[in-house]
Amino acid sequence: MLRVSSLAAAPGGRREPVVVPLRRIVDPRAHSFPSDLNRFWQVIWPEAVRDFASGGIRFDTTDAAGEIRRSAADRPLFHGLEPGVLNLVLTGTLPLYWDSGQALAGVTTRFEGYHLCVIAVRYAHRNQVPYLSVNTCLHEILHALMGDVFISQPKWYQRSSREMRIDLVATGLWLFGDGAAVGGAARTYVQRLKTAGR
Repeated sequence: MLRVSSLAAAPGGRREPVVVPLRRIVDPRAHSFPSDLNRFWQVIWPEAVRDFASGGIRFDTTDAAGEIRRSAADRPLFHGLEPGVLNLVLTGTLPLYWDSGQALAGVTTRFEGYHLCVIAVRYAHRNQVPYLSVNTCLHEILHALMGDVFISQPKWYQRSSREMRIDLVATGLWLFGDGAAVGGAARTYVQRLKTAGR
């Protein structure tokens, strides 16, 4: 396992940054899309890290081996996940278990006790349109930090309002470096992560 130093710190004059433990795993299926994987590492991930840092959030990152296998019922089987951290798994496309043929760019959830963001590098993108199309990593990680992973089986209208709220917060980080809407929630999330890892 490779330990990566913290990627960015909050600008001076702000409260102590929120440090989120993050485990990055590249599923072998992501290598089927080499140009997309390169674009992810060169453009999408650095942009997300920069936007989070502008709002006082940084990552304590480890890189580890792992993969997603499929069961006979297409339920994903993850290898390499760790409790007590946010697991960021990069793959080519999301398992049909979540995607249902919609070509989704990502999903964030709690799965079998693990906190999990799965990013489909084939469909992931950088910031494009404020309030409507923001960086895929920024969007998905915010779902975790804002506590959406603790809401089980939300109603359709709750899902829609959560998506709009996440894009609003993501735009604030992207354009204005405004972490006010996420800072307290992120601190609470990290505390809950630590408890879950025991």
